[in-house]
Amino acid sequence: MVQEKSVNGYGDGFSWIRGSMLGKGSFGSVYLATIKKSRSKQSYFPSAMAVKSAEVSVSGSIQKEREIFSNIQGCPDIIECFGEETTMGDNGVMAYNLLLEYGSGGTLATRIKKSNGKGLPEFEAKVYTRSLLRGLNHIHQIGYVHCDMKPDNILLVPNYGRNAITEFKTKIADFGLAKRAKTSKKRKLEAYWRGTPMYLSPEAVRDRVQKAPCDVWALGCIVLEMLTGKPVWDKGLKVEEILRKISSDKECPKIPNELSKEAKDFLKRCFMRRPMYRMTCEMLLSHPFLQGLENDDHEEVDEELEDDLDLDVDLDEVEYIGIACCESDDDEFSYGSELLAEDWFSYDDRICI
Repeated sequence: MVQEKSVNGYGDGFSWIRGSMLGKGSFGSVYLATIKKSRSKQSYFPSAMAVKSAEVSVSGSIQKEREIFSNIQGCPDIIECFGEETTMGDNGVMAYNLLLEYGSGGTLATRIKKSNGKGLPEFEAKVYTRSLLRGLNHIHQIGYVHCDMKPDNILLVPNYGRNAITEFKTKIADFGLAKRAKTSKKRKLEAYWRGTPMYLSPEAVRDRVQKAPCDVWALGCIVLEMLTGKPVWDKGLKVEEILRKISSDKECPKIPNELSKEAKDFLKRCFMRRPMYRMTCEMLLSHPFLQGLENDDHEEVDEELEDDLDLDVDLDEVEYIGIACCESDDDEFSYGSELLAEDWFSYDDRICI
């Protein structure tokens, strides 16, 4: 009976019924919703949706997310938003609801966890990486930065495409921390940084600068986690320790030698120390790590872009001129910076400083 009340506390929609809770985050709760049988066959909504809800009085973040979805719509590698609706629960509480595409395959985090620390097959990781790059490239071209790319915010949906090469495909979700890439002249630096410490880039921690390259760094963390089954930094570390490692010039993500040459080079280009030398998502789509994949239902990447890439650059030479991170015998990288203030404010697993 307790679960029944918690589920119906926000009420049902005009054409959908609220079901069980799928998850709960900082800014709201997500429920599985099904369409009422009385709806017309021409209904715009699918038979099942994920509904993100919060009381109207504290729904500002979700409403902002709705605005972002409106601006970035049209990419098949991003979770689709079907609209918004206000409902009223049995106790009179009014809720704001964001109607989203349901990822029936769960999250990428769950998929990685099921590998029992062994990681995903490289082919599967490649397919997911290509999809994530396409989604991020679209987001960046529209002028946004996701700011919280991590396996928990990537959903798996059934792959029904004519040329499907995997059972599921990845879609980027959760734009609650996303922001516009351009900052006003009056406010060049954020007063805090956004995201989850494990996936933050050096410039985000050191300088509180979060633009498109920050998402590329996070993507590298995700790819490394897919291939190894382990997060880029030890999960047992405290938040302060993770942040110090990211901003220190003596600590670095470890890239295992057993990975393929192409995978290691791909990761190195995601983990370039200076953001201005980190490859863009568009560039990475033409990286050899993703070559050889069968064409899916997407348009092919512009082959002319490959002519603009020098993928045979010697990283040691780049390091020599002080651009890249330093490389050691076991393929570790370090990123130099000063440490930030010692005071940290924790809000779930997202930290503001």
